[in-house]
Amino acid sequence: MTGRDQLTGKRVVVFGFGRQGAALARWLPTVGAEVVVTDSRSARQLNLRRRDYPGVRFYLGGHPEDVLIGARLICVSGGVPLDLPILSLARERGVPFTNDAQLFLERCPAPVIGITGSAGKTTTTALVAKIVANSGYKVWLGGNIGNPLIEDLPRIKADHIVVMELSSFQLELMRQSPRVAALLNLTPNHLDRHGSFEDYASAKANILRYQRPADVAVLGWDSPASKAFEPAVVGELLAFSLYDMVPHGAFMLGSRLLVAGSASFDMNPHVVCERDDIRLRGDHNALNVLAACAITGGMGLAIDRPGVMPEVMRATIRDFQPVEHRLEKVRTLAGVTWVNDSIATAPERLLAALNSFDEPLVLLIGGADKDLPWEAAIQVALSKAKHIIIFGKAGEKQVATKVAKLLSMLRVSDDQFTRAPDLEAAVARAAEVAKAGDVVLLSPGGTSYDAYADFAERGIHFRQLVSEL
Repeated sequence: MTGRDQLTGKRVVVFGFGRQGAALARWLPTVGAEVVVTDSRSARQLNLRRRDYPGVRFYLGGHPEDVLIGARLICVSGGVPLDLPILSLARERGVPFTNDAQLFLERCPAPVIGITGSAGKTTTTALVAKIVANSGYKVWLGGNIGNPLIEDLPRIKADHIVVMELSSFQLELMRQSPRVAALLNLTPNHLDRHGSFEDYASAKANILRYQRPADVAVLGWDSPASKAFEPAVVGELLAFSLYDMVPHGAFMLGSRLLVAGSASFDMNPHVVCERDDIRLRGDHNALNVLAACAITGGMGLAIDRPGVMPEVMRATIRDFQPVEHRLEKVRTLAGVTWVNDSIATAPERLLAALNSFDEPLVLLIGGADKDLPWEAAIQVALSKAKHIIIFGKAGEKQVATKVAKLLSMLRVSDDQFTRAPDLEAAVARAAEVAKAGDVVLLSPGGTSYDAYADFAERGIHFRQLVSEL
């Protein structure tokens, strides 16, 4: 045990034994908590080795009521629905809820930069971490990206910087906001989980809701739903935009990216780099770079230490490569370029990908739908793609999916699109129809859960299939 914690001697029940739940099951005993883990999957499905979790009690294959006996705190992993009957019973009994991100923020001695949004979180978070590290700080990167961070607490010092990606699933339970909080954009997503856009937006807003006057909020100015949170900002407001010269933050002027209003230098705009210095495709990625500059340029306002100078931003941006599964070039074969954008699990993400290409496209879309509007993405897809291949659940002939209905209503000819039962068949068909000069783009617009554990597993399979062509 590392010292007495507020959880010492208390029974904590962890719901869900994924990445976050496993990290909690290892960390909680170090602060003297009594730990119970429950998951709907079996030990075999989880590939669980109980000896790796000494003293932890497991209830697997379901959630019996016994898990709540003596419970003083419930920790819910991101993928666990909050409307489970057992969780409703816990609420009735007055047991408080939390998660690994909240527990981390409550104990972290270092300033935390938190980043959320409907799209661009991972790219922005990764770039922010690199810029801050190149400015000389010791950086811890995690949250919804990579490492949950809770187990790193003993090694994090007050003069370090933590950069966290935060999802709506994490934020809906959080009652503490990071010192620097960025809301990149806000469009309908995860409505199958949150029920409505209003509830989804409310969950995202928790990244700002508990800030203090000395903190910094960064808002995407080109996203109306993000910009609408301006009145809720209680601390310093920074913004970023492709189109507007924001007074504090980062913006694009012609072909140049500028920052203004940083604590590191005078309040006048300073050139960071040229648009051509950004090695990432598309306006959405230019916005991610602008967000990273606004965040890192202004972070000194919240942490009472220097922010990042433009020359550091410039050097980092020039070296920064796309994060895997995000418009990731897999290979060029016989003049055809294959691109992996498996992260596109919503039509809005697909739309951003489509707008990043001028080349003729063979487009792979599909997976499972999240009850989101597809009309705009399909209209642009039909104008940009020479051939559309619908795979997975969305491609099943017996299923009247939203995508299939739209294509039928628009009377798309059979020679412009193909239904494929799975990704392997989709790649094989794409190889048949693609010609030199074309781009084969995997940008599904749907989740991976009809066939894969997550979007990363889907992207890895796509890379494997393409490498074998």
